[in-house]
Amino acid sequence: MGNPFSMVFGKEPALIVSRTAQEDKVINDFNAENPPYQTYLITGVRGSGKTVMMTDISNRLREDKDWIVIELNPDRDLLNSLAANLSSNNRLAGIFKEARLNLSFFGFGVEISGTAPITDIEVALREMISNLKKHHKKVLITIDEVSNNDNIRTFASAFQIMVRHDLPVFLLMTGLYENINAIQDEKNLTFLYRAPKLEMKALNIGAIAQKYAQTLHLDEDKALEMAKLTKGYPFAFQVLGYLTWNNEGDYTGVIPEYRQYLEEYVYEKIWSELSSRDREIAYAIAKCNSGKIKDIRQFLDIESNQFNPYRKRLIKKGIIDGSEYGIVKFTLPFFERFVVENY
Repeated sequence: MGNPFSMVFGKEPALIVSRTAQEDKVINDFNAENPPYQTYLITGVRGSGKTVMMTDISNRLREDKDWIVIELNPDRDLLNSLAANLSSNNRLAGIFKEARLNLSFFGFGVEISGTAPITDIEVALREMISNLKKHHKKVLITIDEVSNNDNIRTFASAFQIMVRHDLPVFLLMTGLYENINAIQDEKNLTFLYRAPKLEMKALNIGAIAQKYAQTLHLDEDKALEMAKLTKGYPFAFQVLGYLTWNNEGDYTGVIPEYRQYLEEYVYEKIWSELSSRDREIAYAIAKCNSGKIKDIRQFLDIESNQFNPYRKRLIKKGIIDGSEYGIVKFTLPFFERFVVENY
């Protein structure tokens, strides 16, 4: 058996700790007779498992013959890509042919004699999905790592119209907090502002320990010690597992290499995206071992109203945890050492 852990971003590892409750919520909402939501946004820090969750949900829905799952590239023309994906699906080609949809103008589908070609892509999509609805089909569209660009804005506006037309279209998008937030703030995309967000919090330490114990053949105490080194961060779970597997179960011997991987693969990118003031706040948090907000403010010599906006932003970015009253702490393993060394 090969190493079951993976250090490749964007690919579902062979061994994961699933977020079953959150996935079930999305699937149950999408499958409801009158869906309460047709869009979910998945957000979290890099390596928090956004893509893995979206892939899990997609795969589970693919098992139902009435669901069509389409993955779109956020850097391409999303409307044309969606229409091309639908028209190239062998299961659906007969439905469109039977409905006499002439999609030849766009370079896909077959030209149907006696039927004028549709020349507007939004009209084409509404006609296509309207006919899928008659055959009790639903369409899930997934877009990974979105940003606030023209492709996303144009697509989201068209998707909003399709929802208003009561078409069975559903949308899953993943993105960093700041990118999702920028899209939600667009004036003409208010439906996205109301869409529920799934924030990728830390995985359960006990569940991670159980996976380590079973896979690496460790006793419970060692598996728990190892799990705590990840702080529940999904990418850390994979990296530490991968290195420990290759080191014959000795996790203490790989800690320096583990830190290096986290820094080079994730932390340097996170750090580069923080403002100078964010970095200063992070440094103060790293230097105050107590984690008490009053100590951090004292270190910075600032008032609560000056500290709170940065605290909230770093929480939303997934870098710190503020769930305990009056306390903040980093969510990422060894991040405080990285901050001190790089500030």
